[in-house]
Amino acid sequence: MRHQKAAIDRIWRPPIDRNSLRLCFVSLTFDEAMRCLWRRVSGEVKKGWGFSMIWRLIAGAAAAWLAFAGAALASGCPDTGGALGTSRILSIDPLERPTLGLSNYRDTLPLRDHEVVLTFDDGPIRPYTAMILDTLAAECVKATFFVVGEMARAYPKLVQRAYREGHTIGTHTEHHAHLNRLPAAYAAKEIADGIASVQKVLGGSGSAAPFFRFPYLDDTDASEAIALKHGLSIWSTDVYASDWLLVTPEVVAATAIRRLEKRKKGILMLHDIQRRTALALPAILSELKRRGYHIVHVVPAGRDHPQTGRTPDQSAAVN
Repeated sequence: MRHQKAAIDRIWRPPIDRNSLRLCFVSLTFDEAMRCLWRRVSGEVKKGWGFSMIWRLIAGAAAAWLAFAGAALASGCPDTGGALGTSRILSIDPLERPTLGLSNYRDTLPLRDHEVVLTFDDGPIRPYTAMILDTLAAECVKATFFVVGEMARAYPKLVQRAYREGHTIGTHTEHHAHLNRLPAAYAAKEIADGIASVQKVLGGSGSAAPFFRFPYLDDTDASEAIALKHGLSIWSTDVYASDWLLVTPEVVAATAIRRLEKRKKGILMLHDIQRRTALALPAILSELKRRGYHIVHVVPAGRDHPQTGRTPDQSAAVN
């Protein structure tokens, strides 16, 4: 991190709190960094700065942002001092891993001992999804969000933020329907519409991952076949915290840790629409760190992320 700090030090010669200004660069998006910077320095005009000084500062900050963002992206996260972090990226091919999660299926992710994959269902919603994203960012942790289509349309900026911050965006039907109670044609529409809604919200900025979770984990052979026709990897879970129950955040955190400790690894299912979950997440991550667990981020295999376990040449041959 030394080179980007040196770049900032060369620019922050005027008498203003440099640590405060460095906070503007943590977002790692240029427009956000510049807006933050302008809010912090524009008031200094009243203290005698001329506009030429302000604009020199803004222009120089662009170079500093590039240095800071480049180093932060290379490491996956800015230096926050003791954060839990994301230990590795696991790239999977939905065609080779069509079903995942021991709650419903025989197969799950190839995790090592004390590795956890965080997943969140049913959102997004204000303010709880934003609270969860803040907590994940503070701990430099990446997760997978199984997004409901109508919720994505209601809160598009939260989906876009999650994607922009590097999380994996999966889908969870359009209306969170019990697909096992619907005729096949309606179930197919629920799945397809959910994908379309999330993709429309993401627009040209990116694509939803081919990861899907059935609402209530209720699948049938027919609905499973529909999802697989879309080329989706169907996720169940290995561990759930029962955070849909009317319990306290402390109970949610304790339940998640207790059940993870039984398996020593696995996919953890949480719900970002729940206040109790948003409040429990800091304690969950803190306890995972204390007990020596590592967070794994799962992404679809592709050109940028060769399938885990394959060499680049093998992945190129498959693609």
